[in-house]
Amino acid sequence: SEASKIGKLQKALPDLLKEYDMPAGLFPRDTTNYEFNEETKKLTVYIPSACDVGYKDSSVVRFFTCVTGYLEKGKLSDIEGMKTKVLVWTKVTSIKTEGSKVHFTAGMKKTRSRDAYERLSEMASS
Repeated sequence: SEASKIGKLQKALPDLLKEYDMPAGLFPRDTTNYEFNEETKKLTVYIPSACDVGYKDSSVVRFFTCVTGYLEKGKLSDIEGMKTKVLVWTKVTSIKTEGSKVHFTAGMKKTRSRDAYERLSEMASS
């Protein structure tokens, strides 16, 4: 029923990501508002303000105020609202985990160390 759905407390975004074998720190630290449809697996993440986030491997991801994608075990696909710099800024379309690696598909595939995305990172204004 609708009432029981509303009464269910939403888990923190990093916990949801971990449950799906994705790095907990994939989104900016102060991102708390999201919607996840268990049936369709559609994830919508609301970022407080558009920003660039730098990770400890020196990679930078640009987030728009709304990021959507489909969350499966070890994969976030059909992403809208994220870009990463690979010489030029390129739209991120999918992120997949594989052991210690995180594969970003952004026009071309870019593999980075998963370790860099486990810690929640601060936003830098874009």
